[in-house]
Amino acid sequence: MTSSSLEPRFIAIEGCIGAGKTSLVNLLGEQFDAQIVREIDGENPFIDKFYQDRDSFGFQTQIFFLLNRYNQYMKLTQRDLFSSVVLVDYLFHRDRLFAALNLKEQELKLYDQVYSLLSNKVPKPDLVIFLQASSDVLLSRIEKRGREYEAFMDPDYLDSVNKSFNNFFFYYSETPLLVINTNEIDFVKKKCDLEELIIKINSHTIGREYYNPLGS
Repeated sequence: MTSSSLEPRFIAIEGCIGAGKTSLVNLLGEQFDAQIVREIDGENPFIDKFYQDRDSFGFQTQIFFLLNRYNQYMKLTQRDLFSSVVLVDYLFHRDRLFAALNLKEQELKLYDQVYSLLSNKVPKPDLVIFLQASSDVLLSRIEKRGREYEAFMDPDYLDSVNKSFNNFFFYYSETPLLVINTNEIDFVKKKCDLEELIIKINSHTIGREYYNPLGS
């Protein structure tokens, strides 16, 4: 599989914590010889403290993410539209979903003033892929990958985040959308699962589509 098998376009891959979006971006990047833009969770100096005390460190955490994600997206406006596929492992809207869950009322009002100034300027993807999974599956994947800053994650918080993502994408209509149920597949370890996903991504062009693979 080479980059010639996919038209040059900007694809954002989304999903709740543990959905596998970064893994899929890396795999598709190899397949399509794509430019990759990765989320920078580990660079946020507040993230460790946030998972231990969300009330005290929510606002700092969200503002850091918002400004960094804005800078990353704005750099994409200078990309060569005719050269290659660009893969981003988050949608810009992602930050607002977390802010609504993590911030107090007055903090969210202040956050929204900044968000509204930035959100209209960022480029829209040609395709958004939403990796869907049950909260139990997500929790299992998070425990397996063993990231230190996620060790304090509350399962109820994860479930709230997952419901927020599902609700957001139920109403999402800004760009073409491919929703993939990942409960029964493992595109990291099973090549056939990945190949089926690539076929589905290649064939999707307009509108919304739901894909429920049963796995190998």
